[in-house]
Amino acid sequence: MTTHTVTLTGLRAVYGTGTRRVTALDGVTTSFASGTFTAVMGPSGSGKSTLLHCAAGLDSPTEGTVTIDGIRLDQLGEDEVTRLRRDRIGFVFQAFNLVSTLTAGQNVELPLRLAGRRPPARDVTAALDAVGLADRAGHRPSELSGGEQQRAAVARALITRPAVVFADEPTGALDSAASRQVLRLLRALVDDHGQTVVMVTHDPNAAAYADRVLLLADGRVVDELDGDISAATVAARIAERETLRERSC
Repeated sequence: MTTHTVTLTGLRAVYGTGTRRVTALDGVTTSFASGTFTAVMGPSGSGKSTLLHCAAGLDSPTEGTVTIDGIRLDQLGEDEVTRLRRDRIGFVFQAFNLVSTLTAGQNVELPLRLAGRRPPARDVTAALDAVGLADRAGHRPSELSGGEQQRAAVARALITRPAVVFADEPTGALDSAASRQVLRLLRALVDDHGQTVVMVTHDPNAAAYADRVLLLADGRVVDELDGDISAATVAARIAERETLRERSC
C-alpha cells in the first residue's frame, strides 16, 4: 500500500485585494508518495514556489489543507508548526543559506543546535560523508565550491532525519557539473534511503532525475508525467502546454 508523506487538498492561496488580487494557487489537490522524487515545474507566476512554501509550512494557504507525515498543519499552533518544520522537514535553497562564520560541520549541526540538542559528532560526520564532504568538515563556506556548499546544505537538511526534503531551484546557482552532482545526490537519497524529495525547478534536465513531474499553470496542476522521464520528454510537454495556452488566449 502506497503511503503519502505530503498531501495537499483544495489548496488556494490568494494575495492582495481589488485590482491587485492575485490567485497564486487555485484549488490544488495532489500528494507526494513516500520514497519518491517529484519535480514541480511551470512558467514564472504559475504558483510553483507558492505551492512549495505552503506544502513546507512556510506560508499558510487561504483555503485547503496540508498534511505532512500524517499531521494536518492547520490544526497546529504557530509554535507547533515551527517545531514540525524543524524536526520533520528539510530545506535546500538555491542560495545555499550557509552561515559564513561556521564550518561545514557546524552548519550541518545547526538545526539541532537551534533545537537545543547537541548531535553526536558521528552523526554530523555521517551526514557529511553521505554527500561526499567528510574531508571538508572544517572548511568554511568561502573555502568550498558552489557545488560543495550546496551538498553541505543537503547534509544540513538531512541531519534531523526529516520526513520530506523540499528543494527550491537547488541547482540554479551551479554550473552543469556541480548541478549533476547535487541531482545525483538527491536521486540517491530516494533510491538508497527511501527519502521523499519535492523539488521546484525550471530545468528539464533537472526534472529528468525525478520519478514524477507536475506541471503548473495559473495556480493549477495542468499536467503530470511519470514513468520513463527524460529531459526531451519534459521539454516537449512544456512546449506543448505553452502552445495550447497561447491558442486559448
